Amino acid sequence: MRAVLDIILILLQLYWWVLLIMIIMSWLISFNVINTRNQFVEAVWRVLNQLTEPVLRPIRRMLPNFSGLDLSPLVAFLLIFFLQSIIGYYIYPAVMRAGI
Repeated sequence: MRAVLDIILILLQLYWWVLLIMIIMSWLISFNVINTRNQFVEAVWRVLNQLTEPVLRPIRRMLPNFSGLDLSPLVAFLLIFFLQSIIGYYIYPAVMRAGI
């Protein structure tokens, strides 16, 4: 059980990095620092969107419109932090005490 929790924590941390890379890349694309006509950039952007959109789309639907400001990644970061905290403070110690 501890191994499963460790894997979940690693996956949450990895997804946190994917979200951060997607945010930075979106800024770079918006300010024309990198160009999506480059095949590599376009491929990386497509992969990042495919990884993040299933999580961010429902959050965007729940948030009010902030006139072009996308706060869904911030909410996703908070959810990841919340899940990591719950696992670290409550679930992991309970599993350690139970000896599972």
